[in-house]
Amino acid sequence: MTEAHLPPTGSIKVVKPKKAAKLVEEIARDTEDPALATDRLLIVLDIDGTIILEDESLSPGVVEAVEHAHRAGHEVMLATGRSWEGTRGILRALRIAPEFVVCSNGAVVLRRVDGDEVDYERFHVETFDATEVLTLLREHLPDARYMVELPDGRRLYTEWLDDWNLINAARVPFEELTAQPVCRVVVVSPGQSEQDFVDLVSRIGLNQVSYAVGWTAWLDIAPKGVDKSTGLEHVRQWLGVDPAHVLVIGDGRNDVGMFEWARKHGGRAVAMAQGPQEVRDAASEVTASVEAGGVAEVLRKL
Repeated sequence: MTEAHLPPTGSIKVVKPKKAAKLVEEIARDTEDPALATDRLLIVLDIDGTIILEDESLSPGVVEAVEHAHRAGHEVMLATGRSWEGTRGILRALRIAPEFVVCSNGAVVLRRVDGDEVDYERFHVETFDATEVLTLLREHLPDARYMVELPDGRRLYTEWLDDWNLINAARVPFEELTAQPVCRVVVVSPGQSEQDFVDLVSRIGLNQVSYAVGWTAWLDIAPKGVDKSTGLEHVRQWLGVDPAHVLVIGDGRNDVGMFEWARKHGGRAVAMAQGPQEVRDAASEVTASVEAGGVAEVLRKL
């Protein structure tokens, strides 16, 4: 084959390190330039075990990586099992004010209210009658601590626990937990392991609700058919985001629903390396652990 028959090729130019660094900076600025065409992503982050560690410190590099994603034109929001009271401080730590926040494993969606100060309102709330499930659980876990979240955001609990954020919460007798519809039930049983909870739920059946077992032996219960994915689908439609332009990152069993939701429509579902095997299996990819800055690793590549 003669040289004339070969396909055209590009050229390589060797430049000095200083000029190479400048070129890299220009490329980075281009990726963050809102004037340049790019697919706007809806980036959804779980909180515990994803962007914060067990001691409540932030995962390495996550604040800077979130800022990078914002500069590139993407919407970064949170979807968590936490109540709003336990979530608002994380928004401040990340320096973000997304239009929507999904709390209580999808049972509560908050919308930003713009004014002199950024605030949020409870925009969409799902509720259920928890009488049957609470009665059943108490038969098997009489010494457990129980908490419910009411539609207006107030919480009622039976006994104090170190891990609980008790702002806007009141201690009540167990019977008062079932006095009105709730949007979330939390059960913590000291002395029980995570596997104990998994086995119990499998044995007694909780078919009338949605539930997830946390990695700290924490049982979270929501209305039937409700999880993070249902709240996020509302948000996606309200924002007008293409279903394929969704990126979700999480580490727990309560993230499996949003993983399946993202993957079903061509989006990305990223699991943290330290998550249970079943969670990693549900994702389309796995990043580094929360301690190693797994979220930052993903976002910096956008």
